[in-house]
Amino acid sequence: MFFAALLNRVLVIPSPKFDYQYDRVIDVDRINTCLGRTVVVSFDQFKEKKKARVGVLIGGKLEAPWSEDIKKPSKRGFEEVVEKFKGDDGVIAIGDVFYADLEREWVMQPGGPIKHKCKTLVEPSRLIVLTAQSNAKSPSCFYPIPQAADCISRIVGRANAPVIYLSTDAAESETGLLQSLVVVDGKVVPLVKRPPRNSAEKWDSLLYRHGIEDDSQVDAMLDKTICAMSSVFIGASGSTFTEDILRLRKDWGTSSTCDEYLCRGEEPNFIAEDE
Repeated sequence: MFFAALLNRVLVIPSPKFDYQYDRVIDVDRINTCLGRTVVVSFDQFKEKKKARVGVLIGGKLEAPWSEDIKKPSKRGFEEVVEKFKGDDGVIAIGDVFYADLEREWVMQPGGPIKHKCKTLVEPSRLIVLTAQSNAKSPSCFYPIPQAADCISRIVGRANAPVIYLSTDAAESETGLLQSLVVVDGKVVPLVKRPPRNSAEKWDSLLYRHGIEDDSQVDAMLDKTICAMSSVFIGASGSTFTEDILRLRKDWGTSSTCDEYLCRGEEPNFIAEDE
């Protein structure tokens, strides 16, 4: 891309039939938007514009533009690139430039070597960025796990709770990370969840005998009841599940002065973009 900019040409991304499918991992549209003009196109776009079969015609002997020791590459300047690759041909191909030690300070400067209006020019595709950001979608009852762990640890410390019962539909990878981060006075506070159904265990035998052991509504009410009986309850603001538990705690007289909404008064310290 740097070579194309120096030569005032449009960069054609190689066909995915012969090379990597770059537009899957790089936000190509963003590059053109940031530069305010089309400077990068896919091979298919290039082929469509030419409205003809694209072939390769090689005349004469292929030669390297300069001699290079790949173990100790020489520093090259942009003048050398322009001098060696300039020409009137409509299309030129540039091969392997992995070993070109070219204007490194220029290439690595913040924002990249090409003048543009964005913070950075070359970024991962938007779908990849949004997936990486998927801690929280908007200000809501969802908090990034490290922030949630800090909030839980503060309340557990005040309540002097020896163990935490966790009622959540979060994935094991998330609850495992949460477990490692809930620390009070240098000690990890155990998180426990309702165990999966197992015929060898008898904890849910009463439900089994009455034929209601495999019902999602029963499971949800069981979790609400366990939370309503706890010594301290931490709920999620805006959650109807939480509000049901708070009503039960009030009616049963099990409420505690330590009861609290998770991270009350705080906004999520990281919010993903919308898609």
